[in-house]
Amino acid sequence: MKSLILASTALFLVACSAEPGTEKWCAEKEDQPKSEWSASDAGTYAKNCVIDGMEVGSDKWCKKLSEKPKGDWTADEAATYAKHCVL
Repeated sequence: MKSLILASTALFLVACSAEPGTEKWCAEKEDQPKSEWSASDAGTYAKNCVIDGMEVGSDKWCKKLSEKPKGDWTADEAATYAKHCVL
């Protein structure tokens, strides 16, 4: 029972967090000290918040991904596309 409660809590926390690369996530990262960022955070921030100027799930992002061969999509890209571009 305890493990079920912990798992439910973890899923809730993940569901409430901003999706990496989104406008909300970029804003949260800007407010967070860079010393607390992971290497993955830095790469995601650079790619989605600075370089591309295109947030994950935006119309521009959806269009760009739709032009990419579906066989080259990552699992995360496919899930994000389904969530933001299809639904």
